[in-house]
Amino acid sequence: MMNKTVYYMKNIYFVAIAFMLFSCQTKQEQDRPNILLLMSDNQSWNHVGVYGDPVVKTPNVDKIAAEGVRFTHAFCNSPSCTPARAALLTGQDIWRIEEGANLWGVLPTKFTVFPDLLEKAGYKVGYDGKGWGPGSYEANGRTRNPAGDKYANFAEFIKKTEKGEPWSYWFNSLHPHRPYEVGSGEKAGIALESIKVPAYLPDTHDVRMDIADYYAAIQTFDTEVGEIMQQLKESGQLDNTIVVVCSDNGWQMPRGLANLYDFGTRVPLIVSWPERFKTDVVTDELVTLLDLTPTFLALAKAEVPDDMTGKSLLPIVEKDAETFQSREFVVFGRERHAFVRQHGLGYPGRAIRTKQYLYIKNYEADRWPAGDPPLYGDVDPYMLNYPGPAKFFILQHKDEPEAQQAFQLAFAKRPTEELYDVINDPDQLHNLAADSKYQEVRAKLAEQMVNYLKKTNDPRETGGKIIWDSTDYFSEIDKTPKPSQEAIAIFDLDTMYNYLK
Repeated sequence: MMNKTVYYMKNIYFVAIAFMLFSCQTKQEQDRPNILLLMSDNQSWNHVGVYGDPVVKTPNVDKIAAEGVRFTHAFCNSPSCTPARAALLTGQDIWRIEEGANLWGVLPTKFTVFPDLLEKAGYKVGYDGKGWGPGSYEANGRTRNPAGDKYANFAEFIKKTEKGEPWSYWFNSLHPHRPYEVGSGEKAGIALESIKVPAYLPDTHDVRMDIADYYAAIQTFDTEVGEIMQQLKESGQLDNTIVVVCSDNGWQMPRGLANLYDFGTRVPLIVSWPERFKTDVVTDELVTLLDLTPTFLALAKAEVPDDMTGKSLLPIVEKDAETFQSREFVVFGRERHAFVRQHGLGYPGRAIRTKQYLYIKNYEADRWPAGDPPLYGDVDPYMLNYPGPAKFFILQHKDEPEAQQAFQLAFAKRPTEELYDVINDPDQLHNLAADSKYQEVRAKLAEQMVNYLKKTNDPRETGGKIIWDSTDYFSEIDKTPKPSQEAIAIFDLDTMYNYLK
């Protein structure tokens, strides 16, 4: 009898120990959530249903917003795919990551990226689509894309993930990046007359059709988000996963992508984890995509490198967060976007954004901001290699009243300094930099921006070596225009080719 009692007591003891270990493991898993980053490609902040757009339908993204925190003043660090993604990955401003500040370049191996840091902390990391890019990660010795291990899709990644293994996955949609199928918006049931055209674009049928096609592509992204969220739910890991929805930079319209105006830099950003974060909350805190990397590392209980200039979002989004030290401003910039000027020159600029003002400094104001004429290639479709009804309309009618203002705003040369009151002038049409009433504001913003740039070692302000006009551009095809049939029908190609010789 005694032997049986001892036997049962031993079994109970071992079961209790096992239960305690399992409880600790479960607790650890809850403290180290999975990370799911869902990114659209070239989408402005305001073109989402929950952000107030009455036309585009985004029910899946809207649902995530209802279960999380929606940021109304989120910005990328550069209005260009490669540097915007590099800044996110490194948690650093683009002027700190050398060649990483350019489109179609490299991201030097000296700069650590969050997937590598998460992997060292025990996370399985993966991505699909663009990840970091476009560019060449092989050219400077990286063995894989800085985004991590590549998978065909999220379903494949989940299938190959061990139970209880924390993971980080970055879904990179192809949408709403150009090219669009012309007329796809109307085919999707989007009524052209319901679209609100921003004042920096002509309000014409061609422009409305272009916007409708863009909206249709956003709706495709939303469908993708819905499918992935369903897969996440079916995997049983929804409750222990932080979900982030954002874009890399603004939309591909004149004065959008590759510009430091809001239409190139301001992005949607939603962060959701109902188990620990606030739900159905809207915040106007000034944040940037740089802030995602220290946020992810903090959640993973991994060390945040001292050289990161981003700040964790946890004090904003956590239910029991302490008081957050609000930013007074954010700073961002651009170097060479596409290879669209003689000798591969870029159009360098830096900007500071507060909740009321946007101040921009153009370092080479003698250059063409949208690329050299007649192609103006920094405005997509660059090199006119696929349809772009809005851009084509403006170039065709640049000397006519309906498009003159839009042409000047998007394609003409700009002064060294620009200043906009974004509250009273949301379309950023009126440059106040030379207005005597705003000299105090201009001077203060310029000083704050320069101080930040010096503090973060920007060679544009410290006098360091400028490399961005001469670094490699890993897309030879981009250097030679291959005009679409639409462009051939519209433009004088002899002029184009004579210019390029």
